[in-house]
Amino acid sequence: MKFSLIICTYMRPKPLLQLLQSVQGQTMYPDEILIIDGSTNEETETVLNENHFDNLNYFKVSAEHRGLTKQRNYGIERVGTEIEIVCFLDDDTVLEKDYFEQLLQTYAIYPEALGVGGFIINETKCEFVGNHYQPKIDEYFFDGWKRKDGSRFILRKKLGLDSDCPPGYSPLYSHGRSVGFLPPSGKIYPVEMLMGGVSSFNKKVFEGLQFSTYFDGYGLYEDADFTLRVAKWGIYM
Repeated sequence: MKFSLIICTYMRPKPLLQLLQSVQGQTMYPDEILIIDGSTNEETETVLNENHFDNLNYFKVSAEHRGLTKQRNYGIERVGTEIEIVCFLDDDTVLEKDYFEQLLQTYAIYPEALGVGGFIINETKCEFVGNHYQPKIDEYFFDGWKRKDGSRFILRKKLGLDSDCPPGYSPLYSHGRSVGFLPPSGKIYPVEMLMGGVSSFNKKVFEGLQFSTYFDGYGLYEDADFTLRVAKWGIYM
């Protein structure tokens, strides 16, 4: 599968360079890399001019296209015609060497999947405890793994208001747990929400949908909004 990587960035040349260096070491390399830069100075462009990366195209956007969702839409419009999968990464991400290989393998296993997300390994420690473990109130337990639960979820459990939805699904009330609550089990889990900073989509998704510019700047929930709208069409992994 031909795949494109879109990185939207703003005033962070050093983290961006670290990300690109980790992309350079991938077992599968993007057919194109689109850097969509909303910076108000020239530092990011200077760093990219001083460091060569294959298949990279740099775009400096004006104020009217600045902001995460606007920059993503700007990049989508410039994806090559032969591209099948469009990947997004936050500019402060560093990848394991087989990230894209695993991502594309998931599409091969589940060709009907509209999107596939990555896993952030350094956010919260998870521990395998087996399927018969009884979690404490300050723990979240799923598929044999436990981790510390978020404070708002602990409060909801005390009030009897916690959702029984698995991670990556939107409950009928309150906030659900993100895919970050899924364990590092090596399994592929179906979800209806992805984290935008480590996400990818079948290019056909963008024939009918864009990221909402209602979410101005670089705020939260733009990824939940977009992926929930796409989930009405099919499934994620």
